[in-house]
Amino acid sequence: MTAALTEEQQELRAVVRALFDKESPEPAVRATMETAAGYEPGLWQTMARELGLQGLAIPERYGGAGAGWVEQGLVFEEMGRALVCAPYLSTVGLAVPALLASGDAAAAERWLPGIAEGRVVATAAVTGTMRRDHGDVPLTATRDGAGWRLAGAEPYVLDGGVADLLLMLARTDGGVGLFAVEAAADGMRVTTPRTSDRTRRIARVELSGTPGELIGRDGGGWDIARQVLPRAAAALACEQVGGAARALELAVEYARTRVQFGRPIGSFQAVKHRCADMLVAVETARSAAWAAVSAADRDGPDLPLVASLARAVCSDAYARCASDCVQVHGGIGFTWEHPAHLHVKRSRGSAVLLGTAREHRTLIGELAPVLGPRRQEGV
Repeated sequence: MTAALTEEQQELRAVVRALFDKESPEPAVRATMETAAGYEPGLWQTMARELGLQGLAIPERYGGAGAGWVEQGLVFEEMGRALVCAPYLSTVGLAVPALLASGDAAAAERWLPGIAEGRVVATAAVTGTMRRDHGDVPLTATRDGAGWRLAGAEPYVLDGGVADLLLMLARTDGGVGLFAVEAAADGMRVTTPRTSDRTRRIARVELSGTPGELIGRDGGGWDIARQVLPRAAAALACEQVGGAARALELAVEYARTRVQFGRPIGSFQAVKHRCADMLVAVETARSAAWAAVSAADRDGPDLPLVASLARAVCSDAYARCASDCVQVHGGIGFTWEHPAHLHVKRSRGSAVLLGTAREHRTLIGELAPVLGPRRQEGV
């Protein structure tokens, strides 16, 4: 895919990688993931003010750069490679597409400029499950004069503990709506349990008569979620490719320098084969991920299918590469001091975010064209 990138896209990748190599090396990742917020506000501001990464795919009329999902995918890949601790997937991969898909110009005008400038951290509570039924939405919304009140508990909200804006699906008399809830609103309680992957935070958000602002039309939340999930899945797939590629780099570097029986271990056939299999997994995953972001740019009808394909392939590839990286390193790969375990934990956490590989394969079966009669008959 590198050969197909334009000169500007290759420069974007180089600049983003240079920033993260400088500002988010492994020691910084380890320090940041143990903080209360789970991200470094200084880096967040640098990303916005110096490179405009939060506003990359936001239309220019809202203060963004108006770039496409291919450019956005480059950033996600580099973030996955560096294991950057930042609420970027929640803000750019979930909240921004939700605001744009809502068709609510007033809400977009209110929130998108702040996101582009790095002043607003946002999230959308659609990460817990690949919901397909209105009854699966745990929140309810009732009218309160000219406004709305939300009640219920949403157990899986990506970066919900640090978000200034939370976009929540809730059941109404008109169906399912999307509501904007501001941080620290009355009746809101947010808890962030400790998870194995400390580079990413998942919060439980409980609402009790909490005021919310309807985004888009009443009953239109389900349509918005259907537009958001494939794009977020494509973004996460790119991030997984970056992590898998970094795991391969670590394994190859070690295989070249670790000497055993008077030879670098990379000269042994078993290690060669393992690294070769990792390379095939990375390149296959990259092809799938870039097909997904390209489909997002086209906004074609095949986007849900291609995005689910990418998530299934990239989840498996990252998990395999992270595990194989540990195997190549041997005993040292299991230690807390080595970065391999960070990729193992990130790969496992990402594998269940926005739907598991198994769920996405089920969706692929539902979305793919109907099989021909001969296949249906078992021929």
